[in-house]
Amino acid sequence: MHPSVSRPAWVTAISGNGVNRKSPVEIFATAASVVTRSPYAEVSGLRAGKFGRWTDGVTAMREDCVAFAAYWRAHNERVLLQREHQPERDPLWVVLGDSTAQGLGAPAPQGGYVGQAVQQLRRKTGKHWRVLNLSVSGALIRDVIAEQLPQLPHQPDLVTCGVGANDILYSPPAKLFADMRSLLAALPEQAVVLDLPLPAGFWWLVGRMSVPYITRINRVIYEVALERELPVAEVSAHFTPPWPGKFSCDSFHPSQDGYRDWTRAVLAAIPAA
Repeated sequence: MHPSVSRPAWVTAISGNGVNRKSPVEIFATAASVVTRSPYAEVSGLRAGKFGRWTDGVTAMREDCVAFAAYWRAHNERVLLQREHQPERDPLWVVLGDSTAQGLGAPAPQGGYVGQAVQQLRRKTGKHWRVLNLSVSGALIRDVIAEQLPQLPHQPDLVTCGVGANDILYSPPAKLFADMRSLLAALPEQAVVLDLPLPAGFWWLVGRMSVPYITRINRVIYEVALERELPVAEVSAHFTPPWPGKFSCDSFHPSQDGYRDWTRAVLAAIPAA
């Protein structure tokens, strides 16, 4: 791993590593669950309230995180094996990113934007598209550079990359912008880049306060993508209110309905075959 993109020790200590890597919302909810599971919470009603249900939702999502990762690992092994032994291969889509690319928040991995989009690609093109999903839940931009990009197979037909939300907590702005520019410079030609959703109207006050910062991150994405002529999937323009039903039980990841918006953004950005 190149030292310029490796994780600082304090980030790994907080978030974990590999399949145990946690997103910022998981870390916060884990800390909050100490309060909601205390004797005071039982007496005060906090345990049964919205806050308690939210921490329970994040805990349940953590279990899905492990299950979804196992699903995609097994899926990837089958895809690579088939590609090795099948000379006339089907079109291959390689996915880079974090938990949203894993489909976390949907009832099953296929319910995320990757699963929904590949089904529509197959219907629209008449070809049996296959997916190699290299994403990792909790991934930072530097993780995609150091761990996912080196796994890109030779000449995939489509590459998409959506990452950056986790960096908002773990990286100062200058580092985040620099990492994002490095990533976009390293992506293959015609790779589709997902911008970040704008949390206006959800995530309470934190969501409203983070909109200007996320807008700046998206501006960097648009600028570099324009320079390199990379298509941008404008999730920020598709994943919009009304919000009811568009979020999972952790109030952070999209639900299957929310991922339909992400799917439309991705499909709109894929260059015509």
